[in-house]
Amino acid sequence: MASSGKQFEGVSLDELPKSWNFTASLPPDATFPTPADSHKTPRDQITPRQVRDALFTWVRPSEQKDPELLAVSPAALKDLGIKAGEEKTEAFRQFVAGNKLYGWDETKLEGGYPWAQCYGGFQFGQWAGQLGDGRAISLFETTNPESNVRYELQLKGAGLTPYSRFADGKAVLRSSLREFVVSEALNALKIPTTRALSLTLLPHSKVLREATEPGAIVLRLAQSWLRLGTFDLLRARGDRDLIRKLATYIAEDVFGGWEKLPGRLESPDEPTKSPSPKRGVPASEVEGPSDAAENRFQRLYREIIRRNAVTVAHWQAYGFMNGVLNTDNTSVYGLSMDYGPFAFMDTFDPAYTPNHDDYTLRYNYKNQPTIIWWNLVRLGETLGELLGIGPQVDDETFIAKGIRQEQEKELVERAENLITQAGEEYKAVFLNEYKRLMTARLGLRHFKETDFDELFSEGLDTMEALELDFNHFFRRLSTIILADIKTQEGRKEKAAIFFHKEGPSEVVGEETAKEKIAQWLEKWRVRVLEDWKEESSHDLSEEKDAERRQAMKQVNPNFVPRGWILDEVIRRVEKEGDRQVLDRITHMALHPFEDSWDGAVIDGVEYKGNPEEEQRWVGDVPRLGRSLQCSCSS
Repeated sequence: MASSGKQFEGVSLDELPKSWNFTASLPPDATFPTPADSHKTPRDQITPRQVRDALFTWVRPSEQKDPELLAVSPAALKDLGIKAGEEKTEAFRQFVAGNKLYGWDETKLEGGYPWAQCYGGFQFGQWAGQLGDGRAISLFETTNPESNVRYELQLKGAGLTPYSRFADGKAVLRSSLREFVVSEALNALKIPTTRALSLTLLPHSKVLREATEPGAIVLRLAQSWLRLGTFDLLRARGDRDLIRKLATYIAEDVFGGWEKLPGRLESPDEPTKSPSPKRGVPASEVEGPSDAAENRFQRLYREIIRRNAVTVAHWQAYGFMNGVLNTDNTSVYGLSMDYGPFAFMDTFDPAYTPNHDDYTLRYNYKNQPTIIWWNLVRLGETLGELLGIGPQVDDETFIAKGIRQEQEKELVERAENLITQAGEEYKAVFLNEYKRLMTARLGLRHFKETDFDELFSEGLDTMEALELDFNHFFRRLSTIILADIKTQEGRKEKAAIFFHKEGPSEVVGEETAKEKIAQWLEKWRVRVLEDWKEESSHDLSEEKDAERRQAMKQVNPNFVPRGWILDEVIRRVEKEGDRQVLDRITHMALHPFEDSWDGAVIDGVEYKGNPEEEQRWVGDVPRLGRSLQCSCSS
């Protein structure tokens, strides 16, 4: 950033800094040892096959005819450091469709070149073998000069790669639109996630899934696209050298150096203060071998664990479900990623999964923390040799030949202890972050141990028993004036705001439902008074209570992109040619905490929306639109 203090306004695509650290640091597919070898090969000859001893293949996107740019995220544009207005250029339209490559000199056959990653994964708990970027192609990395955050830009739906298996390398508009909107929605909710810059319709691409659908491309971005499944494949193939090389690359390049990785024992910290995966695990909560048994690869494992613990805590606190938490869909960087049959919770049901192919409910809401840990244990097993060897990790004989037979028992014991210890840290970080988020969602400033059972658990039990909407519950709670629920009569009257428009379940009955909500509201009111009250006062002043309500609205979204809304937008865009509706849902997703959007001044600009549409989308979920499920196909 310029030393003059002038605000950074971004640069053009030409001026955008570009790097190719991933491909410079890791081994390529031997069939195409250089970008020139790939570029000289006819595009239709780069087809699916097994790729060994490599982490990527050089491959360019397929050429697309007459691409139509449907949507661009202003937030992603800004975070990348691209200047406003660049999205209106022809160069941008061709770039996000994969038709224009930056960094590659076609006349000299040299420079930076696109690539597709090689990885494997456990899918629904079963080993699936080589998977890889079957329709995703990365273009380059870029570092925003203001934020110093580096992103890897990637096209999804850009054509066949060696990892496409039996598929076509394409993506349909339906799933592409869903990913574009939810990526940016999660980021606006401060949930760690991959991002989406643009959505492009391919008018000449017809894709066969359950039916013939229009094709599309999402240009997406992430600090890293590496997955736990990247390690899974190397372990399955016994490639210990590449496991070490990949782990070292992640520590040094993705996380910025071994010295930045967290140690095991830290001074106790107020657990609700910090969302950082690098803080907040008191020594008293962690048991395991001494520090002398650890080495830098355990710190790397710990970093990956803590990041994922923080992210899954956000999912649980905001009622978000990925739907397919296979190891190839689990991020090394701790990002929400690969959006297939995802959903935000409507009517609260801990057993709900948005994936209608998940017959055993493996990936339902309540299982997500356990499943992510299951995936992380697979990573621990892959890193087991590096963890278990302890201080001898740089011994030349070990590096070249592996462990000796007499070392095996001690190594296995140490690795198992370290993984168990990491599990305790995972649990501690997850709980600390979940408590922090739920404390804020309930309008409290400080967590109290009794809150977990008396407010969190009882509140969720009440939602489940009365079939209440998860996110509506928190947003509507944010509107309650504390003075209005001082009496039992007032609490029962306010209870009605939490019901669906058809009223509470007939099984429970309206009076019983109001009583149950009123009981919880009284516990909540008492806690809010305790947490917020001024000295020598038994009530909150109007100003303090208004401050509390405003604070709640800043963490409890008024809008989340629910399944029924996305289905409506997909229909209107695809069947009716409506382009403006996509702009409106994107705007609401980027600013989810507003009371209303039409006429609101955001970032100095007055927004013109659709008031009737806004009210429908933030209002009661239609009965037939609740808890929808969809397939993995896209």
